[in-house]
Amino acid sequence: MMTNEKKLKRFFTLLDEIGAYERCVGKVEFDMECCAPEEGLDLAGEDMAILGKRIFKLTHAKQYVTLLSELHADGEGLTPAQKKAVEHLYRDYAREKNIPAKFAYEIDVTENRAYGDWLRAKKAQDFSLFRDSFAALIANTRKAISLRDEQKATVYDTLLDDYEPGGSIAQLDAFFSSLRARILPLVRRIVTEGRPIREDFMSRPVPIPQQEAFSRYLLDLEGLRKSALVLMPTEHPFTTHFGPHDVRVTTHYYEDNFISNIFSTLHEGGHALFMQNEPAELYENHCADNMSCAMHECISRFFENIIGRSEEFLRFVSPKLRELSGDTFADVTDRELYEAVNVARPSLNRMNADELTYCIHIMIRYELEKAFVNGEIAVDEIPALWNAKYKEYLGVDVPNDEEGCLQDVHWTGMFGYFPSYALGNAYGAQILRAMQKDFDVFAAAGRGDLKTIGDWLTEHVFSIASMTTPDEWIRAITGEPLNVDYYLDYLEEKFTALYGIGC
Repeated sequence: MMTNEKKLKRFFTLLDEIGAYERCVGKVEFDMECCAPEEGLDLAGEDMAILGKRIFKLTHAKQYVTLLSELHADGEGLTPAQKKAVEHLYRDYAREKNIPAKFAYEIDVTENRAYGDWLRAKKAQDFSLFRDSFAALIANTRKAISLRDEQKATVYDTLLDDYEPGGSIAQLDAFFSSLRARILPLVRRIVTEGRPIREDFMSRPVPIPQQEAFSRYLLDLEGLRKSALVLMPTEHPFTTHFGPHDVRVTTHYYEDNFISNIFSTLHEGGHALFMQNEPAELYENHCADNMSCAMHECISRFFENIIGRSEEFLRFVSPKLRELSGDTFADVTDRELYEAVNVARPSLNRMNADELTYCIHIMIRYELEKAFVNGEIAVDEIPALWNAKYKEYLGVDVPNDEEGCLQDVHWTGMFGYFPSYALGNAYGAQILRAMQKDFDVFAAAGRGDLKTIGDWLTEHVFSIASMTTPDEWIRAITGEPLNVDYYLDYLEEKFTALYGIGC
């Protein structure tokens, strides 16, 4: 009889080969989103689908399934990291084991083609060019979930649990209800009662080479290892990695909107910091990168907003900004910079939304996803419903599909992800409270000392993320379950002070 030690060795040999193919898919995808010519997008998508067929074959082979099932049933002798790796992989196998190879290939082809269709539709400001791909993505999602042995109450509940174990429509309805009850009235008070904030300098042009130099400066401050990092521009910023030694950050530069790149870089740098600093043992045992999406977004939003938009940090980086941009901001004080980058107002674009209204953008997407995934609305209704919700919640008119329902890349195959951003915001504020008990976080930010912050996160947050559920994780860090009031209190304290509004 084969021992568990020998089973694990054979299983990890298979995982090494599967990982190599998965990295190849990821590198083709990175190329497709960053530098492939438009005419080459479809071929890149086909290449990814062909590689995906090989991955599917390997993960459904008899040897793989037998070893995984036996190790999952009996983990005697395995380390905690090895047991957790098996648990994660068995969960993934259980979700996909009933999907036929032909359908798996069809899913890959549809998703890869959808990205090109989305780009073309966005450029043309015409949802109809993406409509068929969108409908096919939804149909494939519903069919794939219908094949599972275990399903939640609805298709969307199942997707939520995939991204956030334990997540559900009931949980998120309550979460967003809390946000709606306190954020929307504050936004309206700011619009009617808030004092004016100087913004005339925000659209001054900053050449892209100078913006790139500032991005690299910010990534250095965040403590990222240059030898394991790539920075490139793309249409919609993202971060990916191929292990801790190859992490790739992207951003988007707008010459007349320098601030967009600053916070995009800090956000993606937060993801990269997580990727570079999970314990080596987890990578060695195929257990790394198994945290929930909100756990990951928590760190990116923490660096983008709680640290990046703080007055202390902005005061520290402002000399470098002035140095790189010449005399572009010579007449702007540190306080004026802080106030301007924290202006809160209803807007159209999630990526450039202020810290206060951001979760309203997520709530709109959540409400639409919930409806179209569960078959409550038709695909053709999405643009009009999107526009109506932006008018209802934020009071803004959507001029075209590019600035409306086509603005995010996520709906080329990631239904159920958006709530993770809002949950991440709430986790971040709760973690800030715990961190503040150990040292003065904003004093460190004011010295440009993000290393102290990163070291604390490495010890308390990154070290356990892939080994815990979201609830176990936040309890271990803060001593209590997720409490949205910390986030709402943080927002109210910051923005009432910024706008001179009494409580």
